[in-house]
Amino acid sequence: MPHMTWPNLLMNTTNKDLKDVIDSVKAYIELDRASGISEFFVDQKNSDGVKLTACGLKPTSNDLKSLQREVSNCKRCSLHKTRRNIVFGSGNPEAELMFVGEAPGEDEDRQGLPFVGRAGQLLTKIIEAMGLKRSDVYIANILKCRPPNNRPPLPAEIEECEDVLKRQIDIIKPKVICTLGKFASQTLLRTETSISALRGNFKEYNAILLMPTFHPAYLLRNPNDKKLVWADMKKIMKELKIVYK
Repeated sequence: MPHMTWPNLLMNTTNKDLKDVIDSVKAYIELDRASGISEFFVDQKNSDGVKLTACGLKPTSNDLKSLQREVSNCKRCSLHKTRRNIVFGSGNPEAELMFVGEAPGEDEDRQGLPFVGRAGQLLTKIIEAMGLKRSDVYIANILKCRPPNNRPPLPAEIEECEDVLKRQIDIIKPKVICTLGKFASQTLLRTETSISALRGNFKEYNAILLMPTFHPAYLLRNPNDKKLVWADMKKIMKELKIVYK
C-alpha cells in the first residue's frame, strides 16, 4: 500500500460512502500502529503556502550551519521526547568522503556528536588507518536523535529524518559515501538486500559512489570481519587516490 496521509485518503475517495472512508482510515492507522508507529503527521506548509520538509523546514538552507540551526528544535517524531541532544553530524563540510551510520547511541546523545562511543572509537581507528583524520571526513547518521535503549529506527522515524541527511549530502557533495550497517545502506539505496550481500562493491546514490560496509558496532561483536571492512576501505582509498602508508 503506498504511503498516504489520512487527509489525502479522504480527499481521494470522494465517491465512496463515508463509512467506507472511515473504515479505510482506521485500517490504515491500525496498520501503522502494528508496525510500531505511534504518531501521525500531515504535510506542513508555511504562511506562503510553501511545503515544508522534515522538521518543518523550508528547503532553502545551503550551508551546514544554517541547516543545523533549523533542525535544532525538531519535534517531527516522538524521539524528541527522550533525547538529550540532536546529533546533527560533524567533520569537514567539504569532505570527499562521508560516513553515514544508523542513529546516535547513549554517548552520542550525551555529547551531541556522532560516533564517540566504543563503535566511534573503532571508526576513528579505521579512518586513521586510511591515512586520514576525522576532521578530513564528514560523519552523520540517518537519525539525528537516539532511539530509546538503542533500538532499531522505525520506518516512520527514518521517513521524518531522512530529508535532513539528504540535504547534508547535497551541501557537502562528497565523492564517496560509506554507509555503515544495514539501516544506512538500505535507506539510501532503497533496498531490502542484506548488508552482507551489499558490502564490498560500489553502488550509486544520486551520481555519488556509495560503499556499503559493516557497522563498527558489528565489528566489536565480530572482530574477524574487520578484514572485510578494511578491504572495503582500500577500495574507497583507491577511488579517492589516498596512498596507504
